[in-house]
Amino acid sequence: MIKVLHFIGLGLALFTALFCAILLGDVGPWYFAWLVGTVMICLITAASGILFDTEIEANPNMEL
Repeated sequence: MIKVLHFIGLGLALFTALFCAILLGDVGPWYFAWLVGTVMICLITAASGILFDTEIEANPNMEL
């Protein structure tokens, strides 16, 4: 049953991607690059914050 739900979910994702590609036309790659870039900036910022907190916890007397 779970495989059927995965298949349906992937089919919906494919349909949505095709619909967006048809709707956006030539500007689609720009929106895709913007979306991927925004997600990457958020992930890198979160990872940097986690690393900074871990470094402070490991050495509390560290000067900034």
